[in-house]
Amino acid sequence: ANTSPNIVLIISDDQAWTDYGFMGHAEINTPHLDQLASESVVFRRGYVPTALCRPSLVTLLTGHYASTHGVTGNDPSPKSVPRDSPQYSQQRAQLISYLDKFDTVPKVLTRHGYLSHQSGKLWEGSYQNCGFTHGMTRGFPKPGGRHGDDGLAIGREGMEPIRSFIDEATGRNKPFFLWYAPFLPHSPHNPPERLLNKYRNDQLPITVAKYYAMCDWFDETCGELLGMIDDKGIRDNTLVVYVTDNGWIQSPDSKGYAPRSKQTPYEGGVRTPIMYRWPGKIAPADRPELASSIDIVPTMLAAAGADISSGLPGLNLLPHLIEAKPIDRDTIYGESFAHDIADIENPQASLLFRWAIEGKWKLLLTYDGEVNRYASTHPRTEKRPQLFDLDMDPHE
Repeated sequence: ANTSPNIVLIISDDQAWTDYGFMGHAEINTPHLDQLASESVVFRRGYVPTALCRPSLVTLLTGHYASTHGVTGNDPSPKSVPRDSPQYSQQRAQLISYLDKFDTVPKVLTRHGYLSHQSGKLWEGSYQNCGFTHGMTRGFPKPGGRHGDDGLAIGREGMEPIRSFIDEATGRNKPFFLWYAPFLPHSPHNPPERLLNKYRNDQLPITVAKYYAMCDWFDETCGELLGMIDDKGIRDNTLVVYVTDNGWIQSPDSKGYAPRSKQTPYEGGVRTPIMYRWPGKIAPADRPELASSIDIVPTMLAAAGADISSGLPGLNLLPHLIEAKPIDRDTIYGESFAHDIADIENPQASLLFRWAIEGKWKLLLTYDGEVNRYASTHPRTEKRPQLFDLDMDPHE
């Protein structure tokens, strides 16, 4: 049998850091993720550097900040490049090509004998562009290929592609890497009626009830995935990593998100629990340190026994997890860019915020990058540096 661990990366899509049972939410039901948390090292003060899905996901593929990998927003700005023009397609293709500069996780793991499978969100075209050996997303500019096309069916329409992949990998006695990034609890918030009925009540706006049910639905799919690992008898040889791509606070009076959540550098946009489970290797623990998704790539590669590029800014946390050693780091960092990329060759043109957290202190700096769409999400009415005491004011 192989000795390299299987690696499962679970990525929630648009979920607030508070919205789990194990994080203290009084209403949202997440029994499977609660169980995962009880079996994991949990960093309750986890963060993603950028609170927007595409750059956040590319960080999880490359281990680099958005200002380094170059994919700072979701789309080229339609202000200067109409979305139905050949130039728009060319700019999207150029953004996708930025991944060619990096050893993505699936590329590295393939060299070490792994099979890898992509499902769910992926903005960089076909799964093959990122180095996956198997996957669901066909990719832009084919119909529906902007951010996942066929891959977006996972979870919402069952888990069979993942089950088939695990069957193949274990049947071939190959270690595998699984990218599970379902379009959940992301809008459209259209949960099964059986789940929505759990949250319907006169005190809760229906928009919020639907979002709560979506979190419940996502949890169900995670339970199904983790059950597949158990059914194959490979739990002890599988590292499971959990993170959310960016936060979300459901606006009570609309279908959209509330201020200071998605796309923003506030806690509602960038904070997420981060979990690592590897039975027999990592003892479950609740860790007080700051953690960042920038650490996930070097940590997963270390678990696989793969070479880690010296240029990665994150920490390999594996020794700290296995030996329960404190993380020797004072500060973590992040940056926010506009949803629409003003200049795909100049990240600073879309730079809106930079932030740092040291202990309980969070410093937020404001910049004058071009926003174009979603201007209301980034009012930037406070131009001065903002300093928050997160112990006293965790919601800023």
